[in-house]
Amino acid sequence: MFDDLSEIDAANVVRCARTLLRRPLLRADGPDGELVALVHRHRAALQDLFARLLGYRLVVERRFARLYKAGPGPDDSRGVLGMSPRGYAYVALTAAVLTGIGRQTLLSRLVADIRAAAVEAGLTVVDDVADRRALTAALRHLVSLGVLHETEGTVDVHTEALITIDTDLLGQLFTGPVAEASSPERLVELAARPGPRGVEHAVRRKLVENPVVLYADLPAEQAEWLRRNQRKESALLETCFGLHTECRVEGVLAADPEDYLTDLYFPGTSTVARIALLALPELLESDPRPSDGRHVVMPAQLREVCSRLVEDYPTAWSKQFTDDLDRLVAEVLELLRRMGLAVHSEGEWLLGAAAHRWLPSPDGDPEREVEPVVVPDVPSWSLFDEETA
Repeated sequence: MFDDLSEIDAANVVRCARTLLRRPLLRADGPDGELVALVHRHRAALQDLFARLLGYRLVVERRFARLYKAGPGPDDSRGVLGMSPRGYAYVALTAAVLTGIGRQTLLSRLVADIRAAAVEAGLTVVDDVADRRALTAALRHLVSLGVLHETEGTVDVHTEALITIDTDLLGQLFTGPVAEASSPERLVELAARPGPRGVEHAVRRKLVENPVVLYADLPAEQAEWLRRNQRKESALLETCFGLHTECRVEGVLAADPEDYLTDLYFPGTSTVARIALLALPELLESDPRPSDGRHVVMPAQLREVCSRLVEDYPTAWSKQFTDDLDRLVAEVLELLRRMGLAVHSEGEWLLGAAAHRWLPSPDGDPEREVEPVVVPDVPSWSLFDEETA
């Protein structure tokens, strides 16, 4: 891929490629914005890299770069953290409204137009706390993307503000072929289509975008292709994207040593992440299923483990979770699902074999620690003492 580039230029292309994978809409005035100029300089190499390896289209302008990734299909495990389904609906409705509103508008008018569009689309609009929270989350998400700018005031449905719309970025927002879709389901299907190289692009996209890829979750032809090309793909992902892979009988794990390419950290420092980690040993005690190596996890079993951890270390956890065990159990299962370690299938939770990788190792057992031997104080001396004497 980098035969025609110097060592420094090749390293810069890899750095830019990693940045675009992490931030597909890269703006000069946003996070990592200082790299927009470098992306523009190496745009030809980057466009070729993404087109050949992943079947992705890359648009590069002076003040932004847009990597058009494939959609995740029906998989909802890697969405925007904190965004509810209604919030996503408001993102789509807001984008539709913004196309005909001009470059500036008052927040109150924008909110009124969004709610009118929701009614026109057949959605029930109830001006309650949950609805206002979803609408605010959608608007703030568009602010974070740079599509909306808070010129005066802030995005809050309870206050007034002057909003400026970046129409250039608005036009680059959606990746799915909206004009070709006859229904929302069809749009999701079209957006998730594999690249020109079919199976090769489809599997490689999974390796780049997901922390764990299991053979049991792949169609037969994709699983066979990955088994035949494990070694080559491992070298390619490390060379082009800085990813290190671990290949096992059950599948492939792709890890970023710098923790830059992930939006979800595990192990982590939050209450949910720590309890999920500590619960793994007991959840993996049962015998795995012969068919796919997964362990059946009963929510009641996980609740018992969580309850015991909360009781044993009451001051170690966030009070919002210790006061609501059912919520804690749900959050732990959701974290494991988003990490690709657990799936909910046919009414039961299944924990994948990859979870063994994160089994915690205690630093020591206080009950078995030997008391240190106390050595009596001895007057210190040195060679110089004898010489002086």
